[in-house]
Amino acid sequence: MYRISFLASIALGAALASGCQTTASPDDNAQQANTQQHGKCNSEAVSSLVGKVATPELLEQARDKAGADVARILRPDDVVTLEYNSQRLNLNTDANLTIERVSCG
Repeated sequence: MYRISFLASIALGAALASGCQTTASPDDNAQQANTQQHGKCNSEAVSSLVGKVATPELLEQARDKAGADVARILRPDDVVTLEYNSQRLNLNTDANLTIERVSCG
């Protein structure tokens, strides 16, 4: 008797739990893809900036175009952290702020 009640309660619990599951709509999948794309730095998208003078405005435009969450200008003698951040765009410049290299990290 207890065994039947126990099995029935497990079956009922499984049926109720399966009703809580949802399937993603195409709109949800597109939104998730956009969220995953944003924040993923793509330095190739802004490689044409090499040779230009880095300015705060150019930095913001580059960050947006590269899809990065954050960006920074790095001069030759700047002290930088060694932590890797795949969502960060780096504009490496010479002493005159001419961009020499563009990278993510």
